[in-house]
Amino acid sequence: MINILITGANGQLGSELKSIFKNGTLKFNKPINYIFTDIDTLDISNSVILNKFFQDHSFDYVINCAAYTNVDLAEKEKEKAYNVNATCVKNIVESIKDQNTKFIHISTDYVFDGNSHIPYTEDMQTNPQSVYGSSKLDGEKYALESENAIVIRTSWLYSSFGKNFAKSIHKLCKEKESLNVVFDQVGTPTYAYDLANAILQIVKQSIAENTFLPGIYHFSNEGVCSWYDFAKIIANKANSKCNINPIESKDYPTTVKRPFYSVLNKNKIKSTYNIKIPHWQDSLNKFFKAL
Repeated sequence: MINILITGANGQLGSELKSIFKNGTLKFNKPINYIFTDIDTLDISNSVILNKFFQDHSFDYVINCAAYTNVDLAEKEKEKAYNVNATCVKNIVESIKDQNTKFIHISTDYVFDGNSHIPYTEDMQTNPQSVYGSSKLDGEKYALESENAIVIRTSWLYSSFGKNFAKSIHKLCKEKESLNVVFDQVGTPTYAYDLANAILQIVKQSIAENTFLPGIYHFSNEGVCSWYDFAKIIANKANSKCNINPIESKDYPTTVKRPFYSVLNKNKIKSTYNIKIPHWQDSLNKFFKAL
């Protein structure tokens, strides 16, 4: 029996993992026992509770989906952001250090400054420009203190679960005659289902072939677009007559400056784990079916 713990299970990614397990869409060659927890069932910020939990339960894999993701509010709630994105990761790593537990932690493109003009590889210089990005980078460092840890950086995550850009645009384009969306920020949308599936492919391969290769990996869908392009296609697929207007970032001021370039190079995760990654527009079709 393989025991898997998923923390932050009520978020976008955790919910997608839950749906894959529930629907049995991925078959493992060994029986799987999975436990989904969130703040209401396991407070990973409390090291005493967490240590006791891991003394009472043994896990082969821990997948940490817990995160503080409000980029602007993090500037005001710095302590809370660092607690969830960094300290909680440290707590997990310290709690499992005496167990042979493999740890998968999720990070973000915000660890980079967004000034590149070529897709970011895992070994490129990090330079976060926000509390959110800095807290996530600290979380990466804590995760990698474990000899059995994989960090997966992703970008522009969306899902039929939770709050996200795709769901917001889908709703707003049915309510409004026009929307202004920035066109000078470029990246790749990531359908959370695809990321969840990739994580479980890594686990499945690790179980079957004993190939769990620690380190940092990048994952997003294939292709590149701007937020404007993304919104335009969402509106088209929703058969909306809402006009999507392209604007510059300077005309849509936010507390935190968003990265102008967030494209991730996925060659490492594709070659290491033979993961096939769909194009973002193909995955957007799946998102609409799931809504």
